[in-house]
Amino acid sequence: MRHGRPFLVKEQRSASQLGDILLVASITKTLSSSGTRNLPDPHTLSLSEPLLLQILRAQSLQPSKKLDFFKWCSLTHNIKHSTRTYSHILCTASRAGFLHEVPHLLHSMKEDGVVVDSQTFKALLDAFIRSGKFDYALEILDIMEEVGASLNTDMYNSVLVALVRKNQVGLAMSILLKLLEGGCSTQVPNSIASNELLVALRKADMRVEFKQVFDKLRENKGFEMDNWGYNICIHAFGCWGDLGTSLSLFKEMKDSNLESVGPDLPTYNSLIHVLCLVGKVNDALTVWEELKGSGHEPDAITYRILIQGCCKSYRIDEATNIFSQMQLNGYIPDTIVYNSLLDGLFKARKVNDGCHLFEKMVQNGVRASTWTYNILVDGLFKNGRAEAAYTLFCDLKKKGQFVDGVTYSIVVLQHCKEGLLEKALGLVEEMERRGFAVDLVTISSLLIGLYKEGRWDWTDKLMKHIRNGNLVPSVLKWKADMEASMKTPQSSRKDYTQLFPSKGGFSEIMSLINSANSTMDADLDSEDARVKDDDKNVSTDTDQWSSSPYMDQLANQLKPVDHSSQLFSLSRGRRVQDKGESSFDIDMVNTFLSLFLAKGKLSLACKLFEIFSDLGENPVSYTYNSMMSSFVKKGYFNEAWGVLNEMGEKVCPTDIATYNVIIQGLGKMGRADLASCVLDKLMKQGGYLDVVMYNTLINALGKASRIDEVNKLFEQMKSSGINPDVVTFNTLIEVHSKAGRLKDAYKFLKMMLDAGCSPNHVTDTTLDFLGKEIEKLRYQKASMVRNKDDFR
Repeated sequence: MRHGRPFLVKEQRSASQLGDILLVASITKTLSSSGTRNLPDPHTLSLSEPLLLQILRAQSLQPSKKLDFFKWCSLTHNIKHSTRTYSHILCTASRAGFLHEVPHLLHSMKEDGVVVDSQTFKALLDAFIRSGKFDYALEILDIMEEVGASLNTDMYNSVLVALVRKNQVGLAMSILLKLLEGGCSTQVPNSIASNELLVALRKADMRVEFKQVFDKLRENKGFEMDNWGYNICIHAFGCWGDLGTSLSLFKEMKDSNLESVGPDLPTYNSLIHVLCLVGKVNDALTVWEELKGSGHEPDAITYRILIQGCCKSYRIDEATNIFSQMQLNGYIPDTIVYNSLLDGLFKARKVNDGCHLFEKMVQNGVRASTWTYNILVDGLFKNGRAEAAYTLFCDLKKKGQFVDGVTYSIVVLQHCKEGLLEKALGLVEEMERRGFAVDLVTISSLLIGLYKEGRWDWTDKLMKHIRNGNLVPSVLKWKADMEASMKTPQSSRKDYTQLFPSKGGFSEIMSLINSANSTMDADLDSEDARVKDDDKNVSTDTDQWSSSPYMDQLANQLKPVDHSSQLFSLSRGRRVQDKGESSFDIDMVNTFLSLFLAKGKLSLACKLFEIFSDLGENPVSYTYNSMMSSFVKKGYFNEAWGVLNEMGEKVCPTDIATYNVIIQGLGKMGRADLASCVLDKLMKQGGYLDVVMYNTLINALGKASRIDEVNKLFEQMKSSGINPDVVTFNTLIEVHSKAGRLKDAYKFLKMMLDAGCSPNHVTDTTLDFLGKEIEKLRYQKASMVRNKDDFR
């Protein structure tokens, strides 16, 4: 009897299991065929949690039927679902795409007092993020906080990464800051999620937000930045001109106790890129030399950065040398590298070298881009090869490729400079026919051309040519509103003296040109003195085994607080795209400012500057440089000095155009000695000389009768890789003629003709003066011979 009891129990259990199986099969079949309406009376069913889970897990049952059954059990059978059943039905709804059912299910879960696990919530978050329903995802986070569900770090990491990749940067940032403000070290996002957000903020140029996230991450002791994070921040702060912070982060990387953190090739590439951006090309080249001996081999990105930096600073010979090394080391230059070198060669007046490089590019099978041909067309125009440039433009149009709106804009600008407004308007009409957008650059070129020719009546013709869009009407409305504003009473008797009060004389330019960074200079001077006075201290402070001692020196000297903005910038103005009226802020101010200044209407220009300064518009380097240039041409040196002073107070970085204006003014004042000092200061700050700067200095020194310095500067110009242009030769011929060095003047004339530099009307005037001086010299010699004969 004792042996039979287990058998009976087992037999009873088997019968019970068989009944459950049959019940589950019956309900599943009924649900599949007719849904919940043909289910038996709920009171006759005995549904337990395991049975419910078996039905909900049935693979043959559609997700919609499972959802209906789940609701039917809640409403008619008065079943209080457990954590497991809620978790399963929520996962089913999210996987099947029934996200609209999730809010109702979560509401029922809250009423039943049930809380599902974190993995279920994470599955819901991922589903809503994938579908782009970010508001619902945030509601789920709020529900998790309400019900007291555990919010682990992995959940937030996936949410942050997904939001960033869905371009919901603001949302991701708010979540991350909320986590960091909580102060809990266990809920700090990992480095991957933080890095994704930092990259997105940098790409969106959200500088304030980037700094806010950076500071919050650094304040949290539970967060550790990895190599990727350091490189992102070094690159971002450097691109925004904060060289000090970039170098301090580099120093922090080297001093880190973590084995996984240390400068790598991307770190060096970022720092070289940063140094080139802020004009410190000499330092970038020194770091490059260190890099080659540090165990890291330069890659294609390194060579590209250096070539771009050297070309922008007119160091063409060094750029060509790096280009050759790049090829010798097995790296094939791509289109971007060729474009950078082409652009540099044309800007340095090396037209033949640029053409040969383009032929080499084609022979090597490197595909030329539209930008490549834009560089060629623009370079030929600016180097006096207008016929060749226009021929190339016409050939490209016939082929139907490598022509875009920028190409047309370049040719339109050239036509406007030559006064060919009919042809310029015809090209604009052709742009419209070919579907290219007529942007603000093209419109500005036409407006300036119409203004200079006094043909404002042609604006109707311009509007007929540009049929699509409201760009031209908006520009004309902007112009009308601007002119109406300028008819208001003047707020000052003399606009320029009130707007730009001069502090001291223009001769004090050396002490104030670097007013924003005087503290940094003092630090550097004291550091240099300390290095010279005590070599032993240097040996103790410097890591003798460092693979990058020069980078260590830069990092130790520079302070982040002294480099909130760069003093000198290599960056150029960006092309203004068609953004509608949103782009009519400082760009349109600069356009009309240049019109008034070109006509000598300084009062109107200052009034325009005053109006938009009061409206909160921030002037850029071009704005200040235009004002300074006009004041210098009129001889208002103190007012020009006031503009420069305000430029420093506005923390607007100076560029090569600023220094050109300064030296031009000093030359007109006869202060060539100060011009030389400004040049030395510029070179120490990482600046460079372009062809305009050389011409300005040659003219200033020549008028001061410092001919030997003129000749040395000319030799420096040639050795630096910049070909002289017609202005250079005209100036050299003139200053040597006036100094009585007629043989040297004639030598420069022959050099000009041998270089294939086409003379202009200024050359004719200069040659007339040279001819008169030669005739005068011959007459003097003949008189001396006659006097000797009479004496005999």
